[in-house]
Amino acid sequence: MSGADLVLVGDVCPVDASGRRARAVAIEGDRIVAVGTEDEVRDRVGAADEVVRGACIVPGFQDAHVHAAFAGRILLNVNLDDLATRDAYLERIATFAGEHPDFPWIVGGGWSNPVFQATGGPRAADLDVVVADRPVFLMNADTHAAWVNTKALEAGAITSSTTDPWDGYYVRDADGMPTGCLQEGAAYSFWSEVVPRASLDDWRAAIRVAQDRLHALGITGWQDAWVESDLLRAYRTLDDGGELHARVVTALWWDRHRGVEQIEGFVDRRAWGSGGNVHASTVKIMLDGCPETCTASMLAPYEGTFGQEHDRGIQFVDAEVLNEAVGRLDSLGFQVHQHALGDSAVRSALDALETARRANGANDLRHHIAHLQVPDPADVPRLREVGAVANMQPFWAQPDPLIETMTKPRVGDRADRLYPIGDLQRTGAMLAFGSDWPVSTPDPFLQMEVAVTRRAPGSSEGPVLVAAQGIDLNAALAAFTRGSAFVNHDDDAGSIQPGKRADLAVLDRNPFDGPANRIATTRVAMTVAAGLVVYDAT
Repeated sequence: MSGADLVLVGDVCPVDASGRRARAVAIEGDRIVAVGTEDEVRDRVGAADEVVRGACIVPGFQDAHVHAAFAGRILLNVNLDDLATRDAYLERIATFAGEHPDFPWIVGGGWSNPVFQATGGPRAADLDVVVADRPVFLMNADTHAAWVNTKALEAGAITSSTTDPWDGYYVRDADGMPTGCLQEGAAYSFWSEVVPRASLDDWRAAIRVAQDRLHALGITGWQDAWVESDLLRAYRTLDDGGELHARVVTALWWDRHRGVEQIEGFVDRRAWGSGGNVHASTVKIMLDGCPETCTASMLAPYEGTFGQEHDRGIQFVDAEVLNEAVGRLDSLGFQVHQHALGDSAVRSALDALETARRANGANDLRHHIAHLQVPDPADVPRLREVGAVANMQPFWAQPDPLIETMTKPRVGDRADRLYPIGDLQRTGAMLAFGSDWPVSTPDPFLQMEVAVTRRAPGSSEGPVLVAAQGIDLNAALAAFTRGSAFVNHDDDAGSIQPGKRADLAVLDRNPFDGPANRIATTRVAMTVAAGLVVYDAT
């Protein structure tokens, strides 16, 4: 009997239908060949070339909604997500600009909305103090807004007479002059039309950095939720060169300024972009913004004085166009990934899927709706009814400053139904978890702890965000493994079973041991992707 290439020993959590536990996993090549007690595994595969002992072994995590390449690009430029004050932001921006005097633009992201709430958003004048000689463009943490300096406004020819785009707006002073904060479509159009495009080498470098970060967190696959042709080409060439060790689904970006005529281009991109570890068979449609800027599409108006111009938010894709688009994509075998936060957007997403089901019949395309921040209770059971996966970002389901100071005042009583993960699980809907990194942390354990406790990580008392919507750790782990593998059409992963691909994470502690507020203290000691050790903490 041939020896295994690698045996992993520890508390094995297979995350399969049996619910059993084991103590060892044997890997030969890129396959799991045995799961059981340590003696059973050794008896079956003989002497192993290498034995690694850890506290716990779980399937490799998959992130069902992440902007890995975009996050990598921020890490290579100005990253603000670990800071919490305006002065700290400005200091880091100034330092980066000083260290890179030859960069024609300073780009990056990660600033937080609540930091600037008292001043109505970030201002160009503050950036001008630290970078006055060239343009600056910085996305915020949720990527729905941007902070720019005066040089950038000049580069985009944005003045007091510039008309707001239909899908966003420029924050303005009393005299109508843009302040340097661009919301939604104003930020996206600036990013795509004014900021110099990243080169192929830039994107490849960003993917490498992101892959290293994600592998160190036990993540062996993901769905990149915003992929245009240049980024798809970067993924494709990295994989062709043997540098992409993760399995990646690339969600092709739906341009909301165009209609169904763009579908022909998706068919073409799927043909040349798919192969190996890259799967370009998903289309991402962004339906609305977010409640904090009153751009999430809502059935009823926002509370108080918020959102006076767009009192029910903005829906970026007309319902008639959406129904036709989803129906056409479904008929062509594309998975549809819809971004919907507000209750009106969620309803439109479900209506489109129902329309497609009536027209085309049932299939196994595993369409999914991402975020589901404040769905109407009547629509929660509909996900299971139409076969849609609930693609949730559990780290957001905590009473953090954004929720407390910006979301709740805008949605009012609707805050009692924020992120209904528990209700979705109880209806029988498939749950898949994703981070939306760089919007929030990519660490699965931080996210799973919040999914369980609905509190800030590490907290054992204090504020809870809708406690009834918490789930247990078994369900949270399944959502980050089996559920996310399901939505990524990766039936060869997501659980630890003989014959499956050897995607595994070895942990330094068993997250099931101890109280729930310690889940986030778990660290990854080793990550294995298709039998290859891609991260080793030692």
